[in-house]
Amino acid sequence: MREFSRTDRVAEQLAHELAVLIQREVKDPRLGMVTVGSARVSRDLSYADVYITLMGDNSDERIRDHLRILEGASGFLRRRLGQQLKLRHVPQLRFHYDDSVERGHALSSLIDEAVATDQRRHDEDDGAVDPDSEPREER
Repeated sequence: MREFSRTDRVAEQLAHELAVLIQREVKDPRLGMVTVGSARVSRDLSYADVYITLMGDNSDERIRDHLRILEGASGFLRRRLGQQLKLRHVPQLRFHYDDSVERGHALSSLIDEAVATDQRRHDEDDGAVDPDSEPREER
């Protein structure tokens, strides 16, 4: 089994601490419910890509606004992360919107639709008699 690398451990801690900091300490009234899904840290720990999701309306404008707000708060967040995680160098934070939940819902809907269509076809086939088929003779 593979051991977790230092970057994996830092990324996991960073995501957890950021989730708490954003929820409790970022006091921007424009910021809605933000969930930190994951973080990826570069090998040299200079950058952290932080993936977020939003509750509610996920319009492009709202996503851009939230990313802009978080980018603006990144200095504060880095300072607090440095205090919490005891890192000598806290990575630069780059925020990204994670649309995997939406894509998952869309795929699930497509699968449900395909299953329902298949079931309807199966039900229609069971009820229909093929006019070209000859009746079977019993012996």
